[in-house]
Amino acid sequence: MKKILLATALVALSTGLAAAQDVVRLGTEGAYPPFNFINDAGEVAGFERDVGDELCKRAELKCEWVTNEWDSIIPNLQSGNYDVIIAGMSITDEREEVIDFSQNYFPPAASAYVALSADADLKGTVAAQISTIQAGYVAESGATVLEFATPDESVAAVRNGEATAVFADKDFLAPIVAESNGELMFVGDEVQLGGGVGLGLRESDTELKAKFNTAIQSMKDDGSLNALIEKHFGPETAKF
Repeated sequence: MKKILLATALVALSTGLAAAQDVVRLGTEGAYPPFNFINDAGEVAGFERDVGDELCKRAELKCEWVTNEWDSIIPNLQSGNYDVIIAGMSITDEREEVIDFSQNYFPPAASAYVALSADADLKGTVAAQISTIQAGYVAESGATVLEFATPDESVAAVRNGEATAVFADKDFLAPIVAESNGELMFVGDEVQLGGGVGLGLRESDTELKAKFNTAIQSMKDDGSLNALIEKHFGPETAKF
């Protein structure tokens, strides 16, 4: 019991110091373009790299980037491996039970199905990335959800016949469909899920959250956030 109490106290102490430390560590997946990916130089790139760097500049914070697999991205925030999740994470009530969120820096957007044929059975086996709101939606839809660690694996499951369709953010799927030369296509209806994409933070880091909220709002107010959304997702993507 003493060891448990000591460990709990140490975690509480370390997580409460994020806003005051010299470097704020930004945790991302690095495998979800155009939100985030690893470029040819081995560096984090994409929409969230541009947004994160600008937010840190406006908040006068020194930041560094850390990559982490999606399925453990929340536990590793809680354990102190980094201070902020910036990884295309939708704001949901379920996630807000365990972490806190900034205001959204990407508006609520559509999720969509992609398949090899227009008559694909969306109540069959549908692929989705594990621990996403899309995986939860598929599970509740009556279909059989086939979960994968990465979004690319969920798309590959459709191509190799493991799944009848994949369900994911439309903004992630759109360039894949466009580059498939007609092999893949959107099917079924689009679905609105979540409250947009926000920064994930530990509930104790209230000062850090306030700094980022101020920076996000300033980017919304001057139009620079919409400009980055259009740069990475195109003019037809939902903006603020």
